This record gives sequence, structure tokens and C-alpha cells, in this order.
Amino acid sequence: MHFTSALMLICSFWCANVYAVEKTASNIPLRAKYMELTKQLNNNQFQRALYLNSMETSHDLKGEIYAVVDYPFPTVNAALNDPSHWCDVLILHINIKYCHADKSLTGTALTVNLGKKYAQPLADTYRVEFNYREVITTPDYFALELNAENGPLSTRDYHIWVEATSIKGGRTFLHFTYAYAFGLAGNLAMQGYLATIGSDKVGFTVTGKAPDDTTSYIKGVRGVVERNTMRYYLAIDAYLSGLNTPGKEQLEQRLLRWYQSIEQYPRQLHEVELNDYLAMKRREYQRQQVAH
Repeated sequence: MHFTSALMLICSFWCANVYAVEKTASNIPLRAKYMELTKQLNNNQFQRALYLNSMETSHDLKGEIYAVVDYPFPTVNAALNDPSHWCDVLILHINIKYCHADKSLTGTALTVNLGKKYAQPLADTYRVEFNYREVITTPDYFALELNAENGPLSTRDYHIWVEATSIKGGRTFLHFTYAYAFGLAGNLAMQGYLATIGSDKVGFTVTGKAPDDTTSYIKGVRGVVERNTMRYYLAIDAYLSGLNTPGKEQLEQRLLRWYQSIEQYPRQLHEVELNDYLAMKRREYQRQQVAH
């Protein structure tokens, strides 16, 4: 893969974790977090019950979202706590070009191809192999994780964490985390991206007011992480939105929901026009049914 293409992958896709894997897989800390975030969930810039956070160290990035989804826990558990469903979640993201789940005696792996915001042959994309693991499932809580050792340009230790618990009103409190570690090549690539085509892009954390009295948002690598955290969370939300739609109409429902949700935050997330996104994703979804 060309250096510039790999650079774009680092700047635009999966982040995973060398921050510690969630120490306690239990609904107790998650429900405590729900109570702690009550004010932020009810009053924020997102026009939905959502809280976003990001962190950066010298060699790691992490993004996470806590959100209330308007679906009962058994529905969310059945939808997300199953590796066979995750490819239908991930393909909604503009930069996911292919996904395939394989079960074996040693576990489940997700093969994921990452690419650009336009149509590409799979040979021009970057393939990452994620190991899927169900951490715990109880009547009112589940946790799962996906891990990959390597990514483009010395990125490594990819980790995705999803956990959820039931809350009052037939709703579910969801926590989504991703992060990754990077070496020298990855750091140089990121800095190159941020100095050129990524220089004007922003995240969601408010940093103050600009001279013209408009809101200023965080830039740099935390901006990258925050944008992608939101893209992946909105893919989960869009997948859930199609559960009650007749089977043949589910893909269209989910694609429209993802795009409409992205367009609620055009300063951060607008990339392509609706018709271009729909045409590309329909082709990629069909390819996903037959390619390996």
C-alpha cells in the first residue's frame, strides 16, 4: 500500500487500546457512570443523550462514548452481542469497505478492509484481522471486545470495547471505546496528515470561542479520534434503528439513518453527498456477501 494511503488509514479509521482493557466487566461501574453523567447526557451539543471523551498520550489514542439508546436491553443484547451482526454494523461506516466473520474452534475473527471515502477495489484497501471475544453476558449486562495486533504504518494493539446495561424506561445505557498504539512511522504519518489535508478538521470537544465569536473545537489527533468515535457509534445506532424494518428494507433504513445522523454534525463529519454514499455502500454491501 502506498505511504499516503496508509497515512490516510491511520488518520481515518480504527483506534484501539493499550490503555488497560476495562478492569471490571460488570454493570455496577457502568450504572454508576450513568448516574455520574446524568447532567451531561441531558444537556449537550449532540441533540441526543450522549457523552464523548478522548485521551492522548505520547504513543496512544483513545476515544469513548457513553449514550442512552431507546431500545430495551434484550434487543440491544441480541443485536450487538453476536459477531455475525457486526459486519452489518461496520459496513455502514464510510471507510469500511468489507467485513467478514469467521467462526472456528479457536474463536471468532472479523476480517475488515479499510479504505477511503470513495469506491475502491479491495486490493487497494488495508486488511485488519480482529479477534472477537464475548467477555460476559448476564440478564442486564454484556461486554465484548475486538482486538488486532497490527495496523498500517506501525500502529498496533487495536482494541474495541462495547458494554451495555439496562436502565429505567425500557432503555439501554451503552459504552463504546476504541483506541490504538502507534510507533514512529505512525506518529510521523499522523503529523503529516494534520499539517496538510487534516489541518482544518476538528473534533467535538469545545475549546473556547474564535475571534469571530464562533465556537472553537479541538483539533489534532484528539479531533481525529473524536470524529471516528462518533462515526462508529452512529453506525451502531443506525444498525439498531433497522431492527424493526422488514428484512429487505433494513439496509436502506440503516444507510439513511447513518448518513442523516452524520449530517447533524457537518462541521466535523460531512464527507460526501447522500447519493454518492448510498450508491457506494450498496455496491460494497453486495460485494461483502460474496467476497472473502
